[in-house]
Amino acid sequence: MRVLSLSAWNDLESCARDVAATPHDVLRAPETGLVMLRGRMGATGAAFNLGEATVTRCAVRLGDGTEGHSYVMGRNGAHARLAAICDALLQGRDTSMVISEKVIAPLEAKLQAAHVETSTKAAATKVDFFTMVRGDD
Repeated sequence: MRVLSLSAWNDLESCARDVAATPHDVLRAPETGLVMLRGRMGATGAAFNLGEATVTRCAVRLGDGTEGHSYVMGRNGAHARLAAICDALLQGRDTSMVISEKVIAPLEAKLQAAHVETSTKAAATKVDFFTMVRGDD
Protein backbone atom coordinates (compact mmCIF):
# COMPACT_ATOMS: atom_id res chain seq x y z
CA MET A 1 0.00 0.00 0.00
CA ARG A 2 2.92 2.35 0.63
CA VAL A 3 4.10 1.96 -2.95
CA LEU A 4 0.60 2.48 -4.33
CA SER A 5 -0.04 5.62 -2.30
CA LEU A 6 3.38 7.22 -2.83
CA SER A 7 3.50 6.61 -6.57
CA ALA A 8 2.62 9.38 -8.98
CA TRP A 9 -0.83 9.08 -10.52
CA ASN A 10 0.52 8.84 -14.07
CA ASP A 11 2.81 5.97 -13.10
CA LEU A 12 0.07 4.08 -11.29
CA GLU A 13 -2.39 4.59 -14.13
CA SER A 14 0.07 3.30 -16.74
CA CYS A 15 1.01 0.21 -14.70
CA ALA A 16 -2.54 -0.68 -13.62
CA ARG A 17 -4.64 0.02 -16.72
CA ASP A 18 -6.03 -3.52 -16.78
CA VAL A 19 -6.76 -3.46 -13.05
CA ALA A 20 -9.14 -0.50 -13.38
CA ALA A 21 -11.57 -2.66 -15.38
CA THR A 22 -11.94 -5.17 -12.53
CA PRO A 23 -15.63 -5.41 -11.56
CA HIS A 24 -16.16 -3.99 -8.08
CA ASP A 25 -18.69 -2.28 -5.85
CA VAL A 26 -17.80 1.00 -4.21
CA LEU A 27 -18.26 0.78 -0.44
CA ARG A 28 -16.97 4.28 0.22
CA ALA A 29 -16.69 6.61 -2.76
CA PRO A 30 -13.48 8.64 -2.89
CA GLU A 31 -13.70 11.29 -0.16
CA THR A 32 -11.25 14.10 0.36
CA GLY A 33 -10.54 15.45 3.83
CA LEU A 34 -7.83 16.68 6.15
CA VAL A 35 -5.61 14.80 8.57
CA MET A 36 -3.48 16.31 11.30
CA LEU A 37 0.25 15.78 10.91
CA ARG A 38 2.11 15.27 14.17
CA GLY A 39 5.79 16.00 14.71
CA ARG A 40 8.49 15.58 17.37
CA MET A 41 11.60 17.56 18.13
CA GLY A 42 14.42 15.06 17.94
CA ALA A 43 13.60 11.47 18.71
CA THR A 44 12.39 12.01 22.27
CA GLY A 45 10.61 15.37 22.26
CA ALA A 46 6.95 15.84 23.02
CA ALA A 47 4.60 15.44 20.07
CA PHE A 48 3.09 18.59 18.58
CA ASN A 49 0.64 19.40 15.78
CA LEU A 50 2.70 20.28 12.72
CA GLY A 51 -0.15 21.07 10.34
CA GLU A 52 -2.82 19.51 8.17
CA ALA A 53 -2.58 17.52 4.94
CA THR A 54 -5.19 16.74 2.30
CA VAL A 55 -5.95 13.02 1.99
CA THR A 56 -8.39 11.07 -0.19
CA ARG A 57 -9.73 7.69 0.90
CA CYS A 58 -11.73 5.00 -0.89
CA ALA A 59 -13.07 1.50 -0.17
CA VAL A 60 -14.19 -1.13 -2.69
CA ARG A 61 -15.48 -4.71 -2.65
CA LEU A 62 -14.74 -7.24 -5.38
CA GLY A 63 -17.24 -9.84 -6.59
CA ASP A 64 -15.77 -12.49 -4.27
CA GLY A 65 -16.29 -10.27 -1.21
CA THR A 66 -12.69 -9.12 -0.81
CA GLU A 67 -12.47 -5.53 0.38
CA GLY A 68 -9.77 -3.05 -0.52
CA HIS A 69 -9.06 0.26 1.20
CA SER A 70 -6.73 3.12 0.36
CA TYR A 71 -5.61 6.52 1.59
CA VAL A 72 -3.56 8.75 -0.72
CA MET A 73 -2.17 12.24 -0.25
CA GLY A 74 -3.93 14.89 -2.28
CA ARG A 75 -7.32 15.17 -3.96
CA ASN A 76 -7.12 12.54 -6.71
CA GLY A 77 -10.15 10.28 -6.26
CA ALA A 78 -9.20 8.09 -9.23
CA HIS A 79 -5.83 7.40 -7.58
CA ALA A 80 -7.54 6.37 -4.35
CA ARG A 81 -10.04 4.14 -6.17
CA LEU A 82 -7.36 2.38 -8.24
CA ALA A 83 -5.18 1.86 -5.16
CA ALA A 84 -8.17 0.34 -3.32
CA ILE A 85 -8.83 -2.05 -6.21
CA CYS A 86 -5.16 -3.08 -6.18
CA ASP A 87 -5.36 -3.61 -2.41
CA ALA A 88 -8.31 -5.94 -2.83
CA LEU A 89 -6.58 -7.85 -5.63
CA LEU A 90 -3.40 -8.19 -3.55
CA GLN A 91 -5.41 -10.17 -1.00
CA GLY A 92 -6.48 -12.82 -3.52
CA ARG A 93 -4.50 -16.01 -4.03
CA ASP A 94 -4.75 -15.94 -7.82
CA THR A 95 -4.23 -12.22 -8.34
CA SER A 96 -1.67 -11.20 -5.70
CA MET A 97 1.40 -12.37 -7.64
CA VAL A 98 0.17 -10.76 -10.86
CA ILE A 99 -0.41 -7.41 -9.16
CA SER A 100 2.92 -7.67 -7.35
CA GLU A 101 4.82 -8.30 -10.57
CA LYS A 102 2.95 -6.02 -12.98
CA VAL A 103 2.05 -3.09 -10.74
CA ILE A 104 4.00 -3.03 -7.46
CA ALA A 105 7.46 -3.98 -8.78
CA PRO A 106 7.62 -1.32 -11.55
CA LEU A 107 6.25 1.37 -9.24
CA GLU A 108 8.72 0.44 -6.51
CA ALA A 109 11.58 0.64 -9.01
CA LYS A 110 10.48 4.15 -10.05
CA LEU A 111 10.21 5.27 -6.43
CA GLN A 112 13.67 3.85 -5.69
CA ALA A 113 15.16 5.61 -8.73
CA ALA A 114 13.61 8.91 -7.65
CA HIS A 115 15.00 8.42 -4.13
CA VAL A 116 18.49 7.75 -5.49
CA GLU A 117 18.31 10.82 -7.72
CA THR A 118 17.22 13.03 -4.82
CA SER A 119 19.92 11.60 -2.55
CA THR A 120 22.58 12.15 -5.21
CA LYS A 121 21.55 15.77 -5.67
CA ALA A 122 21.59 16.34 -1.92
CA ALA A 123 24.98 14.66 -1.53
CA ALA A 124 26.46 16.96 -4.18
CA THR A 125 25.69 19.99 -1.99
CA LYS A 126 27.08 18.50 1.23
CA VAL A 127 29.64 20.63 3.01
CA ASP A 128 32.04 19.09 5.51
CA PHE A 129 33.10 21.46 8.27
CA PHE A 130 36.09 20.79 10.44
CA THR A 131 37.93 22.73 13.10
CA MET A 132 41.63 23.32 12.89
CA VAL A 133 43.59 23.49 16.10
CA ARG A 134 45.32 26.82 16.42
CA GLY A 135 48.85 27.04 17.77
CA ASP A 136 47.94 29.64 20.42
CA ASP A 137 48.66 28.18 23.83
